Amino acid sequence: MELIHRYRFGSAGVPMAEPAVPALFRILLPAKEFRRTWKFYENLLGVPGREVFPGRVYFDVGPVILGLLDYSLPDAGTPAPPTEAVYFAASDLAGVHRKATALGALATELLHGDPDQPMGGIVVRPWGERSFYVTDPSGNALCFVERGTEFTGTAEQVARLRDDAARR
Repeated sequence: MELIHRYRFGSAGVPMAEPAVPALFRILLPAKEFRRTWKFYENLLGVPGREVFPGRVYFDVGPVILGLLDYSLPDAGTPAPPTEAVYFAASDLAGVHRKATALGALATELLHGDPDQPMGGIVVRPWGERSFYVTDPSGNALCFVERGTEFTGTAEQVARLRDDAARR
């Protein structure tokens, strides 16, 4: 079965293979403090935001665009935050962690209540990712994962996770 059948150009003009299945290209997060959240992402990610329409800003962060929607206006309604974190792969995990620390954005909880799994610390997670968690000024959860350790649900990763769980 051929999954790739032609190319298109991504947001940065880079050719991207176009899959034969629907592809995720944009994630929109609610921003209760729009300008503050916009500047937070510019500082944390090191890329400028593009205001594409009043109350909407896009960040080019790979093949998927991260967008913010302004929910600070009185008639904007109540945003429905994502139920889980938005995950980023980072080559310089320690560098992003330093930026998140300087922004006062590190998550303070423990993963599954485990004292060896502080969410704001760079830790190898039970599923093998080396990562840390952040909360943006609007309350959205983010996770930064060291590139090369991403858990993508491959058969090998799932088998290793199940084997580790069985040993506990």
